[in-house]
Amino acid sequence: MHTRSRKEILVTKRLKRLSIALGLGAATVAFAAYAQSSAITFRNTITGEVLNFDDALPEGRDTDGVKKFLQTGANPYNEDKSCLKKGEQIFLSACSGCHGHLGEGKIGPGLNDDYWTYPENETDAGLFSTIFGGAKASMGPQYQNLKLDEMLQVMAWVRHLYKDDVSHAPWFTEAQKKNYKPYKQGETFPENAPGMCATAAGK
Repeated sequence: MHTRSRKEILVTKRLKRLSIALGLGAATVAFAAYAQSSAITFRNTITGEVLNFDDALPEGRDTDGVKKFLQTGANPYNEDKSCLKKGEQIFLSACSGCHGHLGEGKIGPGLNDDYWTYPENETDAGLFSTIFGGAKASMGPQYQNLKLDEMLQVMAWVRHLYKDDVSHAPWFTEAQKKNYKPYKQGETFPENAPGMCATAAGK
């Protein structure tokens, strides 16, 4: 039986690392090209500068939800039950300390009514830009804390927490407006609900 030398083992490890690096590099280039082809221009809420998606975490970029969102500016996860439970969990761990457990506001502004500190946050593209690039005061950029797909999940949960007049909620589709009910505390969702986030797991 052939026993590999230390040199052979080191070479094999280096080749594996190079292969992984090349794979990640190719994925990054592909994502950058896809993001640049987006029909929507995402800008920093405060400065107006175009957001650089190269800064985003590498995982969670290539889900169908992210691709669709970058092309349309509309969050496809809104009212998708497979996304709401995940969005709630992320919101409670990453956002509730400032915005309250129900989005009612705390250190940061409320997110569950029809008043927006930044009016552009009425749109999904605007809310995403604020989460990704940050805003004033303690709202720092989240692109190194949350994956792009997680941002969309959190946004879907924030929209679900909405409690005011549905006519002031432009992020809902007409069908969603017809079925709208103000959020009721204690609402639960099945663990394995079918939907876009169920199929996006692991990407």
